[in-house]
Amino acid sequence: MQPISNPAAATLWAGAATADLTPQDNVFLFGYPHVPRISTGIHDRLESVALFMSHHDEKVLFIANDLIFVGKQLASEVRRRISLQTGVPMGAIALTATHTHSGPVMADCVSNNADPVVPKADPIYLKRVADSMVEAGCAAVRSAMPAEAGIAVARAEGVGTNRHDPAGPADPEVPVLVVRSMADHLPLACMVAYAMHPTVLHEDSTLISGDFPHFTRQYLRAQGVVPKNCPVLYHNGASGNQSPRHVTRENTFAEARRLGKLLGMSIAGVIPGIVFTQALTLRSRSISVALQVRTLPPVAEAEARAHNARTQFEALRAAQAPRTAVRTAECDWFGSEETVALARAAADGRLEEAVRGCMPAEIQLIELGSWKFVFWPGEFFVEYAIEVKAGSPRTFVITLANGELQGYVATPEAAACGTYEATNAVFSPDNGRRMVEATLALLATEE
Repeated sequence: MQPISNPAAATLWAGAATADLTPQDNVFLFGYPHVPRISTGIHDRLESVALFMSHHDEKVLFIANDLIFVGKQLASEVRRRISLQTGVPMGAIALTATHTHSGPVMADCVSNNADPVVPKADPIYLKRVADSMVEAGCAAVRSAMPAEAGIAVARAEGVGTNRHDPAGPADPEVPVLVVRSMADHLPLACMVAYAMHPTVLHEDSTLISGDFPHFTRQYLRAQGVVPKNCPVLYHNGASGNQSPRHVTRENTFAEARRLGKLLGMSIAGVIPGIVFTQALTLRSRSISVALQVRTLPPVAEAEARAHNARTQFEALRAAQAPRTAVRTAECDWFGSEETVALARAAADGRLEEAVRGCMPAEIQLIELGSWKFVFWPGEFFVEYAIEVKAGSPRTFVITLANGELQGYVATPEAAACGTYEATNAVFSPDNGRRMVEATLALLATEE
């Protein structure tokens, strides 16, 4: 492939690459508490997928990773190393996690400190992950060639719903970016973003997997929508309260395949209508926002709430209540236990240290023509992304980007109800409003 020797010779240049993130040994699979879930094999390999684009003097680089989180320190290190080797500005490099719950521990969350089965993140594996991300990012830049690109918006139906109310707030829109070579018009990469927890697979699954996003990627390749080895980047939108829970028939790989295929079909359906162009302008910008820590109850009060939540869960299970109701109650119990862990951490100073590790929160904006992609760290409720989109059409919020927030940013309503996400949060619900306002201000300065 031809290197970028003269970017002015073609308006748009692009390259893509993939690196392997799959653990080499059996590892603890992180995402569900209280279960000693050690991997027994590999169902599908975890990928780090990079897409580089340049237009005259502007450069952007997206890297999507089949991981539950990407910690802020690791993300900063990777972005710095790639920038030094390629010249792509750190602020123009977006690192995201698909949020699979069938992969290794990636960050030491203070809320998990009291869970005896959850190990610390393995520094040897984290180094390998960082090296692989750098490898993928630099390879994407090196492989750049004259290209054209276009974007369409798909609509995913039947893949998932609002976790607490199937008729509640959700965002089924899926932006689909396809970049293809000018030489043969074959896709160099496909990039999508969808607001949905990849949690088809549950505690009883012990195989390493990217969950349903893997099957979406597989479907696009198998159907010839993109070439067999074409890099496919999957970013997670604001999925804090979005889940397959109410649409899954069972928690199996067959079901993950079914949902992945549904998403793949919606993506494949809009690709033929994409209008490609070489004149795709690129811009990037980032700002930092200080977030406020949640007010935690005294330890004794938190322990009492956890006891009540467990009693409620066990009563529903004993009464053979509907599966979804039992699961929601179980998650609420998990969250109440994590509130206990957070309250104890606040009392002895460990919470303050954890907060320092993920602050300040970065808001990153990358523009592709008239389309805008906003990147937030952590897990945000979908209401916040919908509000951003309402204030700035053709804008999509991608979360779990360039760092994590030790959990969720829920809505005030969820906090009042005591849902799992709100009780598992380090930062207060007020931060959602703070991020929306800062994002809309940033978008306004770019227009």
